[in-house]
Amino acid sequence: MKPLHWNVNWDTASRICCFNRHYAEHSGYWEKTEFPAALSAASSSGTEITFRDPVTGKPLFVAPRGRSFEEFERESHHHGWPSFRDEEVVRENVRVLQDGETVSVDGTHLG
Repeated sequence: MKPLHWNVNWDTASRICCFNRHYAEHSGYWEKTEFPAALSAASSSGTEITFRDPVTGKPLFVAPRGRSFEEFERESHHHGWPSFRDEEVVRENVRVLQDGETVSVDGTHLG
């Protein structure tokens, strides 16, 4: 799904999501993209943000739901990357495997 939203680096996304089963991007990477500006704009307009599979483009998470933008941003800062709650998961497109790995239904590594 090139180009990726928020000027996320394709090589980084591909390495993490397509050629890896255990690791994530480095903590805080999201803060170096255009995502913080998009979050601010969405917060100002009250519009939820859809996070998509970087390979297929399918929606995976819609945030914030059940919490404020401020809570979403605070929890994401705390965890080091966007952090989602159960009500934000697009369940028809996301699975949690027995070992705890989260993947898209198409096999993209999410966490």
